[in-house]
Amino acid sequence: MASFSISFKPSVDKDLRRLPKDIVSRVMEKIEGLKSEPFPSQAVKIPVADRLYRLRVGDYRIIYEAEVKKNMITIHYVRHRSVVYRDL
Repeated sequence: MASFSISFKPSVDKDLRRLPKDIVSRVMEKIEGLKSEPFPSQAVKIPVADRLYRLRVGDYRIIYEAEVKKNMITIHYVRHRSVVYRDL
């Protein structure tokens, strides 16, 4: 499978600044892994959102969209599990 590009919605920068530094590094590792494997076994499709998937990093969730035809991953949110699904 070809390598995917990663893009971030503008809100992700703000999301990342709010997280503890150790969580940010774990989140970035997971995001980097999406370049070679956009649908890892831990990824779960979000039922209420057609094209969105989530990855778990401790109590935080990475919400992303994978466009296979364009080889593009778009990161929508990185937030605590208690609030991440409110904006979907």
